[in-house]
Amino acid sequence: MTGEYLLYGLVTFALSVLFSMGGAGAGVALIPIFNFLGLDFTIAKAIGLFAGASTTITSSIMNIIHKSIEYKFVFPIALMMLFFAPLGAYSSSFIDETLIKFFFMLLLFYSATMMMFSKKKALFHAESNITLLVVGTGVGFLAGLLGVGGGNILIPLLALLGYAPKKVAIAVSFVVPFSALGSFFTYATYVPLDYKLLSFVALCAIIGGYVGNYIMHFKLEQSHIKKIMAGLLYLLALKMLWHFIR
Repeated sequence: MTGEYLLYGLVTFALSVLFSMGGAGAGVALIPIFNFLGLDFTIAKAIGLFAGASTTITSSIMNIIHKSIEYKFVFPIALMMLFFAPLGAYSSSFIDETLIKFFFMLLLFYSATMMMFSKKKALFHAESNITLLVVGTGVGFLAGLLGVGGGNILIPLLALLGYAPKKVAIAVSFVVPFSALGSFFTYATYVPLDYKLLSFVALCAIIGGYVGNYIMHFKLEQSHIKKIMAGLLYLLALKMLWHFIR
């Protein structure tokens, strides 16, 4: 058991370092890897959510302290995601796991493609409260269903809708931890969790996040880091695809 804890902890630490250097959460990669290592997919989702929330909640608090959050922009997204992410997580218990894994595979391909190729240029200019409510509803439900915080879906989507990248990044860093925790507590009501493993993984995620943020200040080319992250996500997506077609 100690060996398994160490393995999951090392994987979490390494991915948290890499993804924090690229300005993203590692949960989307942790979930399939934990599943490949032997964890039940739903349990892997719950642990990935908690680890992701643990690493991003600090940035949310700092943004509140520095008064850098535009609440008129954040509130419609936050409200919908806080409600629909737990609903998506609850719905996951009634949907065939194979179907959820298929949608998760599509999410991996989407996330990798956005990292690798997207210039995040606006395709539309649909900046309104209605747009934010619809985006928060759809992304929140999907994030809860798949067991991710939703940042990797929100950031490129809001950029494509015409919102300023810096504004989007601050908003997402505020919303995602609460969305992730809401989904996690929902999963925790019907999924048997090893809380020692959960705590250890969360600690490794926090340390890895801090290390990654420290390394990032050495003027590393973030575009190169994102290509490495995208390559990893493509590999994970292809491995999941192989399980479907073999």
